[in-house]
Formats: sequence, C-alpha cells, structure tokens
Amino acid sequence: MDIKQLKDYLNSLAESLKNNDKNLLNARLKSLMSVFPFNEYEYTIMFLLDRKVIEFKEYEKLRNDYVSSNRYVDLYGLAPRIFGEIWGHEHIKDLDKKFIKPDKSIDPDYEGQCDLWINNVRVEVKAARAINTKKRGSLVSKALQYNSSEPFWMNFQQIKLDICGVFLFVGVRADQIVYWVFSNGEVKNNKYLSHQHRGGIEYQIGITDKNIMDFDEYRVNPSEIGKRVIEKGRRK
Repeated sequence: MDIKQLKDYLNSLAESLKNNDKNLLNARLKSLMSVFPFNEYEYTIMFLLDRKVIEFKEYEKLRNDYVSSNRYVDLYGLAPRIFGEIWGHEHIKDLDKKFIKPDKSIDPDYEGQCDLWINNVRVEVKAARAINTKKRGSLVSKALQYNSSEPFWMNFQQIKLDICGVFLFVGVRADQIVYWVFSNGEVKNNKYLSHQHRGGIEYQIGITDKNIMDFDEYRVNPSEIGKRVIEKGRRK
C-alpha cells in the first residue's frame, strides 16, 4: 500500500459518512494545519474512528499494512550526508561484520580514499533513494515502492575513480533495498558514467526505470555482498 492507495482507501471510507459529517470532514481538511506527525491522514482516521466508521482493530490492520509496505520511507527524510555516509556505511557493516572502517592501523597508505575495508579490499559505498520523477514536493512525498510503475531516478554521485577497488551501490525504495557491486573498472567503463560537474574530478551514474535492466549483472543479494566485493576486489 502506497500513499495514494492509503488516501483512496480513506476516501472510500469517508463516503459512508452521513452527509453532514462528510461535509464537516471536507471543510476541516481544507483548513487543516499540519505539523509532523499530525497530518490529514491522522485527522481523517481519528474522525472515522469517532464516527464509528471503522473500529480500532481495522485501524491496526490498516497501519500494519501501510508500515510493512513502507518500512524504509524514513530514510527519505534523512539529510544527504547522514543518509549516504552515516546510515549507508553502518547499514553495510550490519549486513556483514567483516566490513570495517579503515584507518592507518590496517592500511598505512590510508588517506580517506575509501569508506570501508574488507579483506584488503578498499570499498566505496554510494547510496541513493529512488524518487518519482513525475512528482514535485519533498523527497518523502516522491518515495516509490519497488513494484511501482512510475518513472524513477536514483543518482549515485561524488564518484572518484581509481582510489578504491570496488564500488558498492545501495538503492533505497520505500519497501525494499537493492545492492549492486562493481569493480573500479566496471564503473570507469560504464556507459552511464558522466561528470558530476563540468571539468571536475567527480562522476555520477544515474539508474532509472529506463536503464535499470542494464545493471542486473551487478546486483547481489544482501547475504552475498561481502563475498562478491572480495571477488571483485581481487580480480585482475
């Protein structure tokens, strides 16, 4: 269940209200001021509960259905640095404890060239959130589920070539996280690689609904990330 389906469902329930209550709800929603976490959805649900249109157990089921379908929506609200560096790095370390934060004690030549280290392989982690390219508004409002038919875009940016052995891309959707593993050469030679800034040293790769199939060969299951990173890092 995405946000549109939730809204449509609540609207269908509201249709069963008495005319006076229906008009009252519409009027209240039009003048409603929202401050997180109090918004139009919370207000509508409470109104429907008060008018006995739904029972608490129905609300619980609705809540569980929505939460289970949008377990990663909160990640869309994180600031870019917190999302990409703090959450992204820790998430990979949680998936495989062999990933560690490098320092000079394990790599005498370490000067911040990479994000993580595993079995002598330098790893750069890039995370991006799939957003609906047809919508305007906040990042959260543009969040998409994995099976959505809407056009999407994930931009993996600030890519610096030749400083790490492997790139690990983390693609976040509202309900699912996808992982791709590339050797440095596979990123360098990728046809979708482009300069992030004219004349700069940083690059970017955009994964969209139109080209995502071209990345299937690099996709890995969460349980296989460490193994695949080591294989790619040791490949000549």
